[in-house]
Amino acid sequence: MAMVGLFWIVEGDVYVGAKPSGLAPGVRLTPEGVLALGERQSGLHLWEDIRELTVTGVPVKSLKRQVGLVRDLAVDMVTNLALPIGPSQTDQGPASMTVRVESPGGAHALTAYAAAAVGYSPAEADLSHTVLSRLTEGAATMATTLAAMSEWGRTREDEGTPRAAERERLLREWAG
Repeated sequence: MAMVGLFWIVEGDVYVGAKPSGLAPGVRLTPEGVLALGERQSGLHLWEDIRELTVTGVPVKSLKRQVGLVRDLAVDMVTNLALPIGPSQTDQGPASMTVRVESPGGAHALTAYAAAAVGYSPAEADLSHTVLSRLTEGAATMATTLAAMSEWGRTREDEGTPRAAERERLLREWAG
């Protein structure tokens, strides 16, 4: 499994944001369409019906976000040491993003959790939006792009997330 931009790729499966577990919300990109996963959302939006695919609420990496994460971890550690029994009061969970699917039937807002703890770099967020746009350009483009992403995931199954420069290179390649 690996994170490349806004995408989480596990073997041949491509998700927007983190791969959901249990009843958590998530969004998977399949050859058929955009699949909504989770307890409060479901359904398949077919590629042939999708006019636009965007993600809003993307947490962008910044010094302020990184400092906030370190502060939250320090407060959590002190709280757990002082009050070892009971739930953490600073645990807010991962940031959520909204995956907007525009089709002739209207706009659909799906929820996905961000996979990057301190946010995504601005370059990766922008390139990811370009890849999402490319997926809506037509069946051949979508199939080629999604197949390339899936194949990359299958060949790197146990290697983990690549470094930033490699992630950006991959996103540029997938964006065409």
